[in-house]
Amino acid sequence: VQLQASGGGLVQAGGSLRLSCVVSGRTFSSYTIGWFRQAPGKEREFVAAIRWSGGSTYDADSVKGRFTISRDNAKNTVYLQMNSLKPEDTAVYYCAATRSSSYYPKERYDYWGQGTQVTVSS
Repeated sequence: VQLQASGGGLVQAGGSLRLSCVVSGRTFSSYTIGWFRQAPGKEREFVAAIRWSGGSTYDADSVKGRFTISRDNAKNTVYLQMNSLKPEDTAVYYCAATRSSSYYPKERYDYWGQGTQVTVSS
C-alpha cells in the first residue's frame, strides 16, 4: 500500500484547508486510513481515521466539530477537511494505513505517506 498526502499550506487562524491522501497498491478495502500530525518537539498524535469498508469514522477530541474525515472510493482518496483552524493545529500531517481493528495507536499502522506541512498563523 502506498499513500500520498497533499494539500497543506499556510492559513490564518479561523481558516480552512483540505488535505488529500491518495491510496494505491494492493486491495485496501480491509484497511483503516488514519491522519496523524506531528508538531516540532512533540510526539506524533492521532487526528482522525476512517474504515475503508463501511466508512466508520473516529476523531480526536481536539478536532471534534472542526475536522471531518471522508473518502471517495472512485478516486481512492481520503480527505481531511479542516475548519476553524487554530495555531496549535500547526504540524506536519501524515496519512497512514492499518489492517488492525485498533485505529488509535500510531504503532498499529504499517504504511505511511510522506507528510504535508500545515501552518496556521495567529
